[in-house]
Amino acid sequence: MESERRKNKRSSLESTLVMKKLDEKNSDRQVSIDIVDVSKTGIGFTCPEPLQIGEVYESYLTIWTKEVIHAFLQIVRIELQSETYAYGAIFIGMPEMDSARIEVYQTVNEKQD
Repeated sequence: MESERRKNKRSSLESTLVMKKLDEKNSDRQVSIDIVDVSKTGIGFTCPEPLQIGEVYESYLTIWTKEVIHAFLQIVRIELQSETYAYGAIFIGMPEMDSARIEVYQTVNEKQD
């Protein structure tokens, strides 16, 4: 059995976000992704596009309240699946207020389960 390495509880969240790679000059290329799970420190998602491990991407995460959180993600895990890639990323420099929103969602969600 694989040991749990996550520091924070993860919740599933149906949403998409748009990302662009930071180090590409004049890059307007945006990629839609599907969120698998989210915690206050990171996110799991799938995407048909190959992204690079260690790279930082700018993202706009639409949360359950329909608010948009502007965040920077660093890719820390990649897994090739049948027709897509599964990624794990950590938030870089996310304001405490935004990570607290995710934590509040998890608390409310737990009470409903």
